[in-house]
Amino acid sequence: MSRMKVAFFTLASALVVAATAGAAAKDTTINLIAYSTPKPVMAKIITAFQATSQGQGVNFTQSYGASTNQAKSIVAGQPADLVFLSTGDDVNLLVDNGLVSDTWDKQGYAGIAADTVVVFAVRDGNPKHIKGWADLVKPGVEVVTPNPFSSGSAKWNILAAYTAQRHLGKTDAQATAYVKELFSHVVSQDTSGTNATNTFLSGKGDVLITYESEGINARLNGKNIQWVIPRQTMLIELPIALTKSSGSADHVNQFIQFVKSVPAQELFVQYGFRPVNKTVQKEPAAIKAFPSRPGIFTINDKTIGGWRNADKVWFDPNNGRIVTIEKAVGGPTSG
Repeated sequence: MSRMKVAFFTLASALVVAATAGAAAKDTTINLIAYSTPKPVMAKIITAFQATSQGQGVNFTQSYGASTNQAKSIVAGQPADLVFLSTGDDVNLLVDNGLVSDTWDKQGYAGIAADTVVVFAVRDGNPKHIKGWADLVKPGVEVVTPNPFSSGSAKWNILAAYTAQRHLGKTDAQATAYVKELFSHVVSQDTSGTNATNTFLSGKGDVLITYESEGINARLNGKNIQWVIPRQTMLIELPIALTKSSGSADHVNQFIQFVKSVPAQELFVQYGFRPVNKTVQKEPAAIKAFPSRPGIFTINDKTIGGWRNADKVWFDPNNGRIVTIEKAVGGPTSG
C-alpha cells in the first residue's frame, strides 16, 4: 500500500472515530431525579453547563417531586443517572438498595450541592407575631408542613423542631412532647415542600414551616410572602450523587463538579440557596442574602446523631416517633 493510500486510510479512520465520538456526545442523556424545590435553578444550571465544552451535546431528562417518593421510585425501577434529593436519608435508601455508592458523602463538600435553613413563612405583617418555636404552639395558631412520609422538607422541619428544644435546655422526652404538640396545630400535610407552599399561599394556615430557599423563590415569582428565621434552626444540606447504574458516569461527574463551581453556585444564590463553595460564600451577594443565626445546627448535632440514627428514631415507618405522633393527632401514616 502506498504512503498516500495509508495516509488517506488513516485520515478516514480518524474522521470515523471523531464522528462516532461526536455522535456519542450528542446522544448522551443524563436522567436527573430531584426533589421539588430546585426545579427553576436547576434549569438555569443545566443550561449553563451545556454552554461549556464539557456540557456540549449532553442532554437531560428531569423529574421533580417529593424527595422520599422520588427515592422510592428509583428503588422501584425509575431510570436515574443523577439524584439531587433533599435529605441524606433519601440517598441512604438508595445506598441500602445498591443503587448509590456508600462513599457518596466522601465527594467534594461532603456530597452536598447547596444549603438552606428551616424558616417560618408568615402572613403579611406577621399578625400572629411568630418569632420562635414557642409561638407555633400558641392557642389558635395553624401550621402548614409537608408529609414526613413523602417529603424530605418535612423531615428537616421535624428534626429542627426537636433539636431547637434540646438546645433550649429541654430533655429528650420534653422535646419529643413539643413535636407532638406542634403536630396538633398542623392543618395541612401536602406531599412535598412546594405543594405545602402553594397550600399556604392559597390562604390556609397562619405559618408554614419551610426552606428559606422556598420562601425566596416564591417572592421571586411575585408572591407576597414573608418569613422569619428562628434563632434555633437547622442547616439543610442538599445531597447530589451519581447512581451506580448510570451509563454516563463521566458526564454525570463532570456535571456534579460544575454544580459546585463558582458559576453554578452563584446561580444557587440568585435562587435563594446558600452556597457550599467557599469562594461564593465570601461574595457580597451571598453575605447580604443569607443572615447568620447563633443557633444553626446540622444533622450531625449530638442530639440527632446523623441521618442513620434520625431515620431509626424518628422515621421508621413502623416504630418511629413520627408515626406514633401522627397516629395520636390523626395525621397521615404513609406517603
